[in-house]
Amino acid sequence: MRLKSLVALVTAFFFAGALAAQTPPTAKALVVPPAPTAENTWHLDLSTGGRVSIQLRPDAAPNHVERIKTLTREGFYDGTIFHRVIDGFMAQGGDPTGTGTGGSKLPDLAAEFNILPHVRGAVSAARARDANSANSQFFIMFAPRLSLDNDYTVFGRVIGGMNYVDAIARGEPPVNPTRVLRASIGSDNVPPLSAAEIAAAAGQPAAPVQATTPRQ
Repeated sequence: MRLKSLVALVTAFFFAGALAAQTPPTAKALVVPPAPTAENTWHLDLSTGGRVSIQLRPDAAPNHVERIKTLTREGFYDGTIFHRVIDGFMAQGGDPTGTGTGGSKLPDLAAEFNILPHVRGAVSAARARDANSANSQFFIMFAPRLSLDNDYTVFGRVIGGMNYVDAIARGEPPVNPTRVLRASIGSDNVPPLSAAEIAAAAGQPAAPVQATTPRQ
């Protein structure tokens, strides 16, 4: 009896290991996401009053994460606005022109669709109709919209400061758009802006804008 039990146990472990080996890496990452690291934490100091911290997921979308890091370290996102903000849906930003049609000078990115869902706090790459047209723009989900899954590339999720995301000014475009005052990567040890710095920067006027993707 003991021998049969031992054989059954070994067999069970074998098949469990085989199943795990067949599971896509992104599926494993979704079940047990990696612990946040400083190098894969994206900070956005917003004019709504504080710092939003986003866990980047290079295990799911390595090229999109690398693009975010590159542009952030160039100061690309500093001063950009959230130009399309729909209550109960998402806040879109990352366009230096504030029109919803701009991007960086770097080439567009190929889609990296994965199984990370568009739930509250998810951060995903905005794009035009072409699936391979993401560049610098991104959007943060206020609420789940799973119909976007496998159609837009999720590359991170808010892990701190979601209250500052919730406070982003609504509109297409907003009358007084919320700004990314400063963006940084955690490992670069950039301190959060002080309340005085945020108040001073938030008083800057914003240009009128025109919104585009993603669709509802």
